[in-house]
Amino acid sequence: MSEALAELGDLIATSQADGVSDFAVANGELTVHATLAGIVPLITWLRDNPACQFTTMIDITAIDWPGREKRFDLVYHFLSMPQNQRVRVKVAVAEDEIVPSIVEVHPSADWFEREVFDMYGIMFSGHPDMRRILTDYGFRGYPLRKDFPTTGYVEVRYDETEKRVVYEPVKLVQDYRLFDFMSPWEGAEYILPGDEKKEA
Repeated sequence: MSEALAELGDLIATSQADGVSDFAVANGELTVHATLAGIVPLITWLRDNPACQFTTMIDITAIDWPGREKRFDLVYHFLSMPQNQRVRVKVAVAEDEIVPSIVEVHPSADWFEREVFDMYGIMFSGHPDMRRILTDYGFRGYPLRKDFPTTGYVEVRYDETEKRVVYEPVKLVQDYRLFDFMSPWEGAEYILPGDEKKEA
């Protein structure tokens, strides 16, 4: 299987030299590292080439690397049912870069690109409806970025006196608590709930 994936990776890299920087086969999976400018031609070629036929788009997501110059890895997953193969395409994207949309190539990318925008703040040019899809209209920030606070910035609640939904800044009523996760098998001197049943 790894040999077939390596052959496929070599075919993709040589045929799409302008759009592919390199590829790797690890754990039985093929990952192709693409350039931002070449992403649309590469994905179109992956769909149309008879040796590939990656006609099913499975997912689009991202990975946040805050300390890196190109902060995000944009990750596409495709399936070729005729060839019974999968491919992962990764593109490094800086925080201020705009990614070309692949909606014209794979219409099912529409909501996936909106989700990536909503969760990470990555913009897609040429998208027919680039707006948030999972968070509320007035939501600030991008929840899957690693610098997003775990409590968020605002909380939403229904106010009975005003008879409407109100947004308020998050107020922590107590400090974060520290929990001791040591288990009794690691030599703890205390009994956890349920341990008393062991002695009966």
